[in-house]
Amino acid sequence: MTPKSGILLAGSCITAIAAVGSVFELSSGEPELGSLVTGIILALSIPLTIGCFLAAVRDTRANQK
Repeated sequence: MTPKSGILLAGSCITAIAAVGSVFELSSGEPELGSLVTGIILALSIPLTIGCFLAAVRDTRANQK
């Protein structure tokens, strides 16, 4: 694993945690940051999680060859 893929993987983990936290906040009834802000965080964190993970996998595969 390269430093770049490690950073991308860490970013993927952080954004996944943000997505799960946002889902729990929205399901609790009254999110601390408000429904709009929490919804925006959720909407941004899902594609960022997928994108960072795929970029980390691509970088690791490219450096194994």
